[in-house]
Amino acid sequence: MKVVILAGGFGTRISEESVFKPKPMIEIGDKPILWHIMKGYATQGFNEFIICAGYKQHVIKEWFSDYFLHTSDITFDYTNDYNEIVVHNKHIERWKVTVVDTGLNTMTGGRIRRIREYVGNEPFMLTYGDAVGDINIHELLKFHESHGKIGTISVYNFGQNKGVLDIGKNGVVRAFREKSDLDGDLINIGFMVMNSEIFSQITDDQTVFEHEPLNNLVKNGELVSYTHKGFWQCMDTLREKQQLEELWNSGNAPWKIWKD
Repeated sequence: MKVVILAGGFGTRISEESVFKPKPMIEIGDKPILWHIMKGYATQGFNEFIICAGYKQHVIKEWFSDYFLHTSDITFDYTNDYNEIVVHNKHIERWKVTVVDTGLNTMTGGRIRRIREYVGNEPFMLTYGDAVGDINIHELLKFHESHGKIGTISVYNFGQNKGVLDIGKNGVVRAFREKSDLDGDLINIGFMVMNSEIFSQITDDQTVFEHEPLNNLVKNGELVSYTHKGFWQCMDTLREKQQLEELWNSGNAPWKIWKD
């Protein structure tokens, strides 16, 4: 199953770093947060990725193109009549990565719509490129397959500073809306599973995925929530980036479910 990652936004709330690179390429430790997200999926057996790029999309493409330079020791030998590059201790991730330029000003729904040809008519994973967690992807997928609905979103108890959900009996989502003083604190954290029928809910590049498409699923009883009770943290601000960095440097990053 393919994993689609939304990685095209401007990251204006962390502009201290996103002025130079896309937010998913901001580093935690010495690797982009995008890499951390992908490692979490790949460790659980999902290693085919479609990245919905936009803002400074060339940075993402160049990083993967030069992956050996980032992960290996390199000898550049100019002593002969031709240049020779020798890669030592070659380390590769057994990933298939498709980076798609989904447009600079395209909304989240529009970005998903633009990668339809790479997904086909299969169910697919979908998440955001700016948050990490220790979600059990196999349990999430099993839950999605058990209820027979078009979409599953992972939800998390994280306070009231994000968009929130009203969840009814058996986990069926009754409302999907922005925060208010009356809302609860279960939020959409990404780590979604969508059947291909979701593409018919997206009109054009200006469609915000979290508005019309998800709300239409709600109205039709086709969106179900999977409650994640482990660790999750987004990276919206420089402070949150620093918190994630501290966890990583401590050697106790909860989202690191893989071995070195």
